[in-house]
Amino acid sequence: MFEFANIWAFWLLPLPILVYWLLPAVHRKAEALIVPFINQAAEATGDKLRRRAWISRRNIFQWMMLLLVWIAFIAAFARPQLVGQPEMKVKTARSFVIAADISFSMASKDWVVDSNRYTRWEGVKQVLGDFIKTRDGDRLGLIFFGTNAYVQTPLTTELEVVNWFLDETDVGMAGQMTSVGKAIGMSMKLFEQDTIDNKVMLLLTDGQDGGKGMTPIDAAYLAKADSVKIYTLGIGDPDAPGSDLDEATLKEISQITGGKYFRAMDQGQLQQASEELEALEPMEFEEEDYKPITHLYFYPLLLAIGLAFILIIIRLILSQLKKQ
Repeated sequence: MFEFANIWAFWLLPLPILVYWLLPAVHRKAEALIVPFINQAAEATGDKLRRRAWISRRNIFQWMMLLLVWIAFIAAFARPQLVGQPEMKVKTARSFVIAADISFSMASKDWVVDSNRYTRWEGVKQVLGDFIKTRDGDRLGLIFFGTNAYVQTPLTTELEVVNWFLDETDVGMAGQMTSVGKAIGMSMKLFEQDTIDNKVMLLLTDGQDGGKGMTPIDAAYLAKADSVKIYTLGIGDPDAPGSDLDEATLKEISQITGGKYFRAMDQGQLQQASEELEALEPMEFEEEDYKPITHLYFYPLLLAIGLAFILIIIRLILSQLKKQ
C-alpha cells in the first residue's frame, strides 16, 4: 500500500504564495539617467510620473520550474513509502539445547533410505539440520557426547553457525562410550549462563549410560529443579541383536522433567519425531505486527535537485545572453 508518512507536509505547498504576498519586494540600487526635461516629456506623451521599485520578473517557464521544484521538495518531505502486508515478528521464545550421542555405535550402517544404506549419524544429521532451520527465534546450543560431553556451540540465534558445526562433526570425536548423565550436566552449565526462563533440551542416544560420573536420573532431577524440560529420543531398535538402547531410563528422564520420549528406528520415524517435537514446542510470535516499509522519498528529492540544477543552468545562459 502506498502512503505518505508526513501527509501534513502538503499544507506547506501555499507557503511561497504567502511569502510573496506578505514580504516586501527586495530593493536594489541601480544607476539612473537624469533627464532635465522629464516633465515635459511626460506631458507630451500623456504618461504620469510614478515612484515605484523596479521588480525583476521571470518568464512563465522559470516560474513553472520553481513551482515543480517546490512541489517535488514537499513530496520528498512528506516521505512517500510502500507499506507491505503486516507480518508477525518471531520473538526469542526459549533456550533450546540439542545433546547428540556421537559414540561409535552411531556409525552402525543399518538405516535404509531409497534402497541406500546410511549410518545412524548420517540420518540424524540430516533430520537435525532440517529441524534446526525451523527454530528461528530460539537460542540454540549444541552438545555432543560420548565418553565425555563437549559444548560445540553455546546458546546462539545464529542457526547457520549451529548447522555448520553439526555438519563438521563425526562419530567418535567424543570417545567410544555413552555418558548420558554428563551430557545433561553439561547442558545445565549452558542454561546457567542464559536469562530466558523457558528451557528445553533434546537428548538423542542409541545406547545406555556408561555409569561414570553423574547418573542420568540424578541429572534429570537437577534439570527439573532448574525448570528444564527434556525430550529424549532413542535411536535404533531396542530389540535388535547387540542393541543396548536403554528406553526405560530415557522414558524416566522425560517423565521427570515433563518432556516426552520418542523412538526412531529409522530416518522416517526420526522425521516424525522431529515434526511432533515442533508441534509440542511451537514458535512464539510478538503480539505487535511488523510492517515492511520501502522508503521512496529519494525519488522526488532527486527530481527537485535535478530541476533546480536545470533552472540554474538556464539562468546562467540567459544572463550571458543579456551581456552580449
